[in-house]
Order: sequence, then C-alpha cells, then structure tokens
Amino acid sequence: MPILLDLFLTFAKIGAFTFGGGYAMISLLDHECVERKKWISAEEFADITVIAESTPGPIAINCSTYTGYTTAGFAGALVATIGMVLPSFCIILLVSGFLDTLLTFPVVANAFRGIRIAVSILIFRAGSKMVRQLLKKTPNKKQSILFIAVFFAVTFFMNAAGIHLSTIWLILSAGLIGFCLYGLPRKEAAR
Repeated sequence: MPILLDLFLTFAKIGAFTFGGGYAMISLLDHECVERKKWISAEEFADITVIAESTPGPIAINCSTYTGYTTAGFAGALVATIGMVLPSFCIILLVSGFLDTLLTFPVVANAFRGIRIAVSILIFRAGSKMVRQLLKKTPNKKQSILFIAVFFAVTFFMNAAGIHLSTIWLILSAGLIGFCLYGLPRKEAAR
C-alpha cells in the first residue's frame, strides 16, 4: 500500500474510533505508529507527546502531523492531519443536529457513560506506558520515581481541592524541576 494512503487510513481509523479527545488517542497512536507500523520509535513518540502538548492545537493532531512529516515529508504531514480530523468532523457534523435528542434515550446515555470509563482507562494506559519508558532510560530510577510521585500527588490534590492550574505552568515547572534534577552538573561528576 502506498505510504500516503496508509498514513491517511491509519489516522482516519484512529480519528473515527476514538472518543474522549487527544489524550485518549495517545494510546492508539502509540499502538499504531510505534508498535504496529514502526513509523517512529517509542522514545520519539514520548518526545512528540511532550512537544505536542506544549504547542498550540490538539495533541492528537499535532502527533499525527509530526508522524506524517517524519514518515513522508510535507505530503505525509498533510495526509495524516486530514486523516485524523476528517472522521471526527464528519461525525460531529452528522450528530450535532440531534445529539440532545439522542441523549434522551437511556440506551445512548448509558453507552456514553461506558465510553467515558473506557476513555479514562485509555488515558491511564498511555500515561503508565510513558512512565515505564521514561524509567527505562533514567539513570537514577529512585529520583525519577520520587519526582513522578510528588508531581502526581500535588496535581491530584490540587484538582481535588478545586485549584486549577494551567497546563502551561505544570509543563514549565516540571521542565524546571527536571532541568535541576538531571541537567545541572553534579559535584561527583566534576572530580
């Protein structure tokens, strides 16, 4: 199959069958692009995810654009992005006129409750896989585990207390802490 068609169909499949937005798509993107198609490495995907979260636009679209670009240049980026966006656009266009009516049917409302649970699991799965990959490449695992645990606990308790901090501040503070932990020269390394 030609690479551009393969890119379009792969991302169209992800875009059509993923509920819950970009974070829920991360697990499927990882499965398709890293494990199945081997278009990018696991390390590259982790980096893409971080960059895609910190740049404007939805994370899944940014990831698909980058993957398409690394696989087939500008044409690949364009085709992958269209593949990711087109199914969702068509579904929203069709459903938007009668979504409120659909949700009055108990079967549909209950199906959406189940889908929300599945989306939460997909997001958790993607996050846990990224943490495992991070720990494989970290020289000081105890320090990294402590950093992850503290950052997770602070974020969790802030959300539980109703304190909402912008994602930008979370990324910047994690980057600063990461630089201090891993980027500054150590005294023992200077000897």
